[in-house]
Amino acid sequence: MILPQQDASFLNEQELDLLRIHSIETFGTHDGPGIRLVVFAQGCQFRCLYCHNPDTLDVKGGKIITLDEIVKRAENMKSYFRRGGGVTVSGGEPLLQRRKLIHLFEKLKEKEIHTCLDTNGRLINDEVKQLLDMTDLVLLDIKHINEEVHKKLTAVSNESTLKLAEYREASGKPMWLRYVLVPGWTDQEEYLHELGQHFKDYKQVEKIEILPYHKLGVHKWKELGMEYQLKDVESPTEESKQKAQAIFSQYFREVILK
Repeated sequence: MILPQQDASFLNEQELDLLRIHSIETFGTHDGPGIRLVVFAQGCQFRCLYCHNPDTLDVKGGKIITLDEIVKRAENMKSYFRRGGGVTVSGGEPLLQRRKLIHLFEKLKEKEIHTCLDTNGRLINDEVKQLLDMTDLVLLDIKHINEEVHKKLTAVSNESTLKLAEYREASGKPMWLRYVLVPGWTDQEEYLHELGQHFKDYKQVEKIEILPYHKLGVHKWKELGMEYQLKDVESPTEESKQKAQAIFSQYFREVILK
């Protein structure tokens, strides 16, 4: 059962079996392998200039759903998961609700359902490590390899993101990297090579996905009364996308251009 936001103010989410979400997508094919149930968690501490879902940022926004409802929906889709699908928790930033996700992933593993976590790596602590150890696949969003540019692009450091990558690598469990190609911000050759050099010896990185920048979420910024600072930035050219793919191909086993 999904509870409307206004009815959830009295609930103690630290004690009850609940998750604050933005939405749920069924039959997702862009957030991990196979066909997936994608849960978009509410709340994020990054402030990416190009965010296409600014309505997921507010940690008090969204709506409340029980973990059992998510598990039930996943069970109803199990016949579609047979070719490698499962449940992906994305965001927002799911690590902000890591305790709840530990419980959720426990329930999903009992049902033999593949778990995937799409995260920006905002923090790394014992609870996050416990969650990562229960996660079959991590999709790690690398916003920028250069810390100073990362701060300008997201308002926070990339230190914890890279530490999370280190932990995942040491665990021996798979991860995919995701990289948004933003003209003038993340498409410079030196930064693409720097990112490749950083991860070239990682054995657990199965692939990197290049996600070309777009403006499909700009209207949401306006609706929320927020100023969109990249309004003059256009989508990357075909040449720029091919260049990024070629550079990453020097360092990664598989490079996917979305």
